[in-house]
Amino acid sequence: MTHRHYPYLFLILLSSFFLLSDNLQAQITNEIKVLRHQAVPMSDGINLYADVYLPVKDGKYPTIVVRTPYGVQRDGMHQTMAKLAEHGYAVVLQDVRGRYESEGFWDPFRDEAKDGYETIEWAAKQPYSNGKVGTQGGSYLGHNQWAAASQKPPHLVCAFPGVASTNIYANWLTMGGAYRLSFNYGWGVVRMPHKIMLPQYWHTADYISENLKYDNVLMHLPLMTGDLESGNEAIKHYRDWLTHESYDEYWKSISDEERLDQITVPTHTYGGWFDIFVQGTVNGFVAMKNHGATKEARDGARMIIGPWGHGPSKAFGGIEFGDHAYVDLRQRELDFFDFHLKGIDNGLGEEKPVKIFYMGVNRWSGEDNWPIPGTNFTDLYLQSNGDANSVRGGGHLSFSKPAEAGSDQYRYDPDFPVPTTGGNNCCGTPTPAGPRDQRPIEQREDVLVYTSDFLKDSISIAGQVKMKLFAATDGPDTDWMIKLVDVHPDGYAMPVSEGILRARFHEGLDKISLLNPNQTYAFEIEMTPTANVFLPGHRIRVDITSSNFPQFDRNPNTGAPLGKDAEVRIAQQTIHHGAVKASSIILPVVNKRW
Repeated sequence: MTHRHYPYLFLILLSSFFLLSDNLQAQITNEIKVLRHQAVPMSDGINLYADVYLPVKDGKYPTIVVRTPYGVQRDGMHQTMAKLAEHGYAVVLQDVRGRYESEGFWDPFRDEAKDGYETIEWAAKQPYSNGKVGTQGGSYLGHNQWAAASQKPPHLVCAFPGVASTNIYANWLTMGGAYRLSFNYGWGVVRMPHKIMLPQYWHTADYISENLKYDNVLMHLPLMTGDLESGNEAIKHYRDWLTHESYDEYWKSISDEERLDQITVPTHTYGGWFDIFVQGTVNGFVAMKNHGATKEARDGARMIIGPWGHGPSKAFGGIEFGDHAYVDLRQRELDFFDFHLKGIDNGLGEEKPVKIFYMGVNRWSGEDNWPIPGTNFTDLYLQSNGDANSVRGGGHLSFSKPAEAGSDQYRYDPDFPVPTTGGNNCCGTPTPAGPRDQRPIEQREDVLVYTSDFLKDSISIAGQVKMKLFAATDGPDTDWMIKLVDVHPDGYAMPVSEGILRARFHEGLDKISLLNPNQTYAFEIEMTPTANVFLPGHRIRVDITSSNFPQFDRNPNTGAPLGKDAEVRIAQQTIHHGAVKASSIILPVVNKRW
């Protein structure tokens, strides 16, 4: 007989079993119990199953709902839920539809709003709940919170979504319309197509045959049949993602950003400058701060962003940011829930709504809003004598607009793409994220490199970086990949922001408009938000190329629909600068004294 036949099994857990900080230990008052495999009925007759963590003492407790596709028994989940219960919360930890113990079919993202709403309302009516519900979790679990909150469940009081997308198309599946190949394939094809998640590094293990290694699988064309390369049958959601290559109704129907203005409760987002979902972190906060459905939602919006990837750390991508860079988000969650669910006046209401880490000086700063009030969006212009190819060339950046027109050319060969080196990604191989040294790729002739003079004074930036690029290609489509780099005195080229635009989306992500070959267009390229201080003796650099593989799929330059090409063509690229075609990167300069 299995655990499924013991739905009321009590597991008595002592607080001494867990290694906690002194601060947390001082707050613990409860031994806990776990109710295994509790059925949560959905309105369509499907049962979703949850483990419920409770204080042993009978009572009605504020309740926290956590909904995961990764299994309620995943490493770390038990400890986190136990800590919340030890602090006087009831916690409903649920497998989402079609995953692990829950019934139904899992089609990623598409049922989370409805199922989340119904789970929150079910939890609020249980005998152990006092009717006040909060939600918790990061990444996909964070998206689940936004989705459910947008449905306005009556018993939801607050939400704590971290490292989460708010638009599955625009800040998960793609960036600037370019397909996030390594992440979408690793997550959507390798790990998640079956009911139980496969190991993360399965395609990099030594015993895997060469034809199944990531490096080879991700080179497969056409993309539409790439799912078969991993030994799977055709995977519906993977092929749906490729079929719906623009921001159409398929994506709008599940986009949180289409409904964030419906949310009525306080929210707290967090993220990392190098996280794959940092744009979602910012967009969620900005939407709630400016457009939340109630004054409580607007005033209660909070955001923390550190020098991290997909979670807090002291060092990332080869750069040490200091012990103080780490934030104990479990403690932060407790403070947030105590304030909103228990009414404890712990000072959260008096804090500045934004807390961000400035790289370069490696210091935290509280801010009143985002964008930061008083931000001066400043152009830094490209220029050269036509010789910006590689770091050995003569590409230059200047705050003065060049009077003379100029241009640089390079050749983009999809069969020889620029390899991914750091940046905004997630979750391990084959494309580790972070502020990794860009010098190896800056040696290439198909990377244009523009570098400022050595700085005499520091320049602080915080906010959204943008690129205005006057460019042409000799075909109907291509990609423009941009990186903003902080060049240290020893030459280390540390990326601090990146952006990419699939040129066919130059009129918007919801509209495919192919290019006229060799016609110059003014492309607006949104780059990732950041906060960095370029110190005296450093230089500011912009790298421009047309690939970043395998983080993004290789644009075959043909103009064919996404995933259909089995062949590629070489593109001849031209970047214009100066005079009336003055390409520039736009920096969000803030007035900071360090």
